Amino acid sequence: MEAPHSPAAESAARLPVDSPELMRDVGRRLAKLLRPGDLVMLTGELGAGKTTLTRGLGEGLGVRGAVTSPTFVIARVHPSLTGGPALVHVDAYRLGGGLDEMEDLDLDVSLPESVVVVEWGDGKVEDLSDDRLHVLIHRVVGDTEDDRREVTLTGHGTRWAAVDLALLAG
Repeated sequence: MEAPHSPAAESAARLPVDSPELMRDVGRRLAKLLRPGDLVMLTGELGAGKTTLTRGLGEGLGVRGAVTSPTFVIARVHPSLTGGPALVHVDAYRLGGGLDEMEDLDLDVSLPESVVVVEWGDGKVEDLSDDRLHVLIHRVVGDTEDDRREVTLTGHGTRWAAVDLALLAG
């Protein structure tokens, strides 16, 4: 169930990003704010930069293994090399059944000790946690060579209420 929308239950920030390198950097900076139990939902069209941002998260969290799109395996677990939380990277694009199919992945078991990042999770994972970070990546429409993106981060629930997401703009 979604947390009530109020200033105490939600925080937000918008970041302009104009290259894949900057998208990875946003991921690295975001990783500094993440802790075990965090659920991050990534939304954006194909090629928006969801996996690129997740690569930066993996670098920032200091996890093992190359972070690549888990489209065909659905989920990958990247253990920490630094004693921090593991990164569980999920691609829910091919899952159509909502939370029932997501429950088959046992994400609720992984969530307390990991950072769980779900691409294409809208309408599928919101019920896993009242506290979650929704990252919307909007890319410029038209020329597919244009790397400009706007990243909107919205924190839901008490976990994110006191987090200043605008700090990620630095």
